[in-house]
This record gives sequence, structure tokens and C-alpha cells, in this order.
Amino acid sequence: MNELQRSHIILSDEVEERFEAFKKSVYPQRVVGFVKDDFLIDDAKAVIAEAYLSESSLKFIVLAAKQFNVYSQNALLKLLEEPPENIALVIIAPGKSVLLPTVRSRLPIVSEVTGEAVSGVEVSLKKLDLGALYGFVTSVGRMDRHEAKALIERLFYQAGMIEKLPLNQAQLEGFDRAFRLLEVNARIQTVLLSVLMPFLPEQQRAG
Repeated sequence: MNELQRSHIILSDEVEERFEAFKKSVYPQRVVGFVKDDFLIDDAKAVIAEAYLSESSLKFIVLAAKQFNVYSQNALLKLLEEPPENIALVIIAPGKSVLLPTVRSRLPIVSEVTGEAVSGVEVSLKKLDLGALYGFVTSVGRMDRHEAKALIERLFYQAGMIEKLPLNQAQLEGFDRAFRLLEVNARIQTVLLSVLMPFLPEQQRAG
């Protein structure tokens, strides 16, 4: 993809080095970088302020970090969906699981990460019922936050890439809610229910 075309996400093993390479690749276009270990809500506010400075020619705003706080990502959603004129937003992250599904759904992704391929899980979201849901949830043991994020990432991949489901707003919000719950160390079973309940047939959700 031509890096001058539009806003996008770059997945890279080396975040800081990839930012420097990006600057060289788009020279002489102006690049404003926000390079952090942890991208927090104050960083998001600074990005928004920078984006709404009037520009007469294309300006890239690059958000490069190893971790992106859930609240900072939510604060950026409107900007990512409707950036001001002459503004292109580029996110550089070490992997997809660092970013919320609602962020990833707004921008095309260029993956340069080694071993980034993700496998699905042994549950069909397209044919999910209460029995399958509770069977899957109870089969999952204790996990640390990293393992839990990887499992939620696999469920997201299962839905979009393997079963090719057109995710509705409730389902996307379920994934976002799951990542927020993981930030406060919620039990993995609670997190999985947050993700899976929106995939149940309507009559079973109501029941």
C-alpha cells in the first residue's frame, strides 16, 4: 500500500525504528510523532489537538507505542473515523491485540510482524447457542492477562476471518468491553461472556 494514500495501522516488531523509517518514506511530507511506551489519555488529547490545527497540505500524525490504553483508544474513535482535511493518522503497534476491535475496524492494517498469523478457536460463533457458550466458557481455565488477550484476539479473528461474520455494533462493543475488563483484571469467564453473548440468537439472549 502506498503510505501516502490514507490513514492506516502498521504492525511492527520494532515500533520506534518503524516510526523513523516511516518518516523517511514520506519525506518531505510533514510528520508529527507521538512515540511512547504506553499511549495514555493525555496523549490522545494531544493528538486530537494537533489534528485540528488547520493545515494547507498533508500532515501525518503518527501514534507509535508498545501499549495503547483502552480509554485513549476510545477517545480517538471519532477522529479516526472522520479526520480533518489534510490529516492522515498512522498507528504503529507491535500487534493487533494491543488495539481495540473498534479501532482496527476503522483503518486498514499493514502487518510486518513475524509470526502474526492467528488461529481460530474450537467454537462456532455463527452457530452459537447457550449450550456451546457455557461449554466453552467453563472449559477455559485460569489465564494471565496476556493469555486472555490472545484468546479474545483469536475469537475476533474467528468471527471476521474464518466465519466471515459481518460484526454488528453490539458484537464490536462486546470485544471492546472485554479488553476493558481485562484492564481491571476481571475473571476470564466474565470476559468471555461479554464477548460471546451478542452472538447468541436473539431469543436466547432475551431468555
